[in-house]
Amino acid sequence: MDPLTPNTDLYNVPYQAHDYRGMPYRYLGRSGLQGAAIGLGTWKFGFPDTGDGARIDPEGAAAIMDRACELGVMFWDTANRYNAASGNSERLIGRWLAANPQRRRDVVLATKTHGGMDGWTPNHAGLSRLQIIESVKASLERLQTDYLDVLWFHRFDENVPLEESLETVEDLVRQGLVRYLAVSNFSAAQLGECLRISESLSRRTRPIAVQNRFDPLNGESLPGVLDLCTREGVSFVPYSPLAQGLLTERYLDPDKVGPGDRLFDEGTFSGISEEKLATVRRLGELAKEWEVKVSTLTLAYILTLDGMGTQIPSSSSVAQLEDNAAAGTLELTEEQVAALKELFVR
Repeated sequence: MDPLTPNTDLYNVPYQAHDYRGMPYRYLGRSGLQGAAIGLGTWKFGFPDTGDGARIDPEGAAAIMDRACELGVMFWDTANRYNAASGNSERLIGRWLAANPQRRRDVVLATKTHGGMDGWTPNHAGLSRLQIIESVKASLERLQTDYLDVLWFHRFDENVPLEESLETVEDLVRQGLVRYLAVSNFSAAQLGECLRISESLSRRTRPIAVQNRFDPLNGESLPGVLDLCTREGVSFVPYSPLAQGLLTERYLDPDKVGPGDRLFDEGTFSGISEEKLATVRRLGELAKEWEVKVSTLTLAYILTLDGMGTQIPSSSSVAQLEDNAAAGTLELTEEQVAALKELFVR
């Protein structure tokens, strides 16, 4: 038998790396799993022509995922219910994985369970054993993969004992269908209860991260969770870290905001206070002075906060993805961080 051809590409790679293609990685919680500093939120992926509410069509999504691999943006976050409970975000990732099977090992793939999906009865929502198992199976089918790297509880379920939900996850981990658990939209009290119960069950059930809404302009949607994450060794993975696009160049001039801009289309831009718009303009001035994009500067600042894990901003284009990814390697000076702290709320 002929010997295997050596992988010469790995000759000069150290035994353990903490970056990939220049993108720094950071550990998630107290686990051994590392996520790219800048990941990719995929809620916009879908089939806009069907009315699913998506903003990026299959061709655009594929181009973004292709470029994400080149940039080392290898933590991909989705959910079964994204885009009108269609499952279409998962389907487009699944299409890409099927076309690029050799890249599956490089992607840290995360999806969510809780919301009504894949059925119409009361058993097809929540965090019951039945629902979690059926949800994971359906997500795996759409994603065209055999396992999930991270399963998020999309929100807390006050009607189901956490012991039942956590024990179900442990079973899925043992079966190789799920590798790590995380939670989303949990309050500090709910996260604390989850951590307490998981300690009495198994390390396999201890959440490695929490995904709650946070941006430096508005702070936490559920106060106190970031501090708890810092104390307990749980990574905080914020969603909407750019305040639904407000913390980008797009909104620096309110007179130019119009159709096609998310906040305008959703009818929320007119309700933003002048104080917050002034903060955005000041952020724009700092970004211009420091020769960096507003979105890049914002994400780089968030990465300096205690307890922060992977950032998962969505991207509407390859160019936007590139701006976001640049935050992973942007090193802010102490003076710059101090200036941003004065500008933003915590």
